[in-house]
Amino acid sequence: MSEVLDSFELEWHGNVVVVVPAKSVESLNWDLVEQAADVIMDPLATQELPLVIVDLKDVGYFGSVFLALLLRCHKFLKRRGGELVLCSANDMARELLKITALDTIWAIYDTRNEAMQAIDG
Repeated sequence: MSEVLDSFELEWHGNVVVVVPAKSVESLNWDLVEQAADVIMDPLATQELPLVIVDLKDVGYFGSVFLALLLRCHKFLKRRGGELVLCSANDMARELLKITALDTIWAIYDTRNEAMQAIDG
């Protein structure tokens, strides 16, 4: 579990949670996806309209495991009337999100400030 905890930093900004994945999520294993989702979602279970920004500034590449984690979080948030957006994705990450059409599900902002203004405006 500590491997999962070390993979994510959660920052609270009012009613918005910024999730900052560490570079280690690039090699996150399938068997840890559920634990990782719990680490991110458990603090949001009591929020009325959970708002999450995933700041990808430290992530160079990610694959299907991380995408599955994002989708799991997205579904949880949507059920609760919340929203998930992404920011600071590099060109490779943006291309992957475009190829998988996930850029149609999540808004992608260049900076955390832009994401914060859009989601908490």
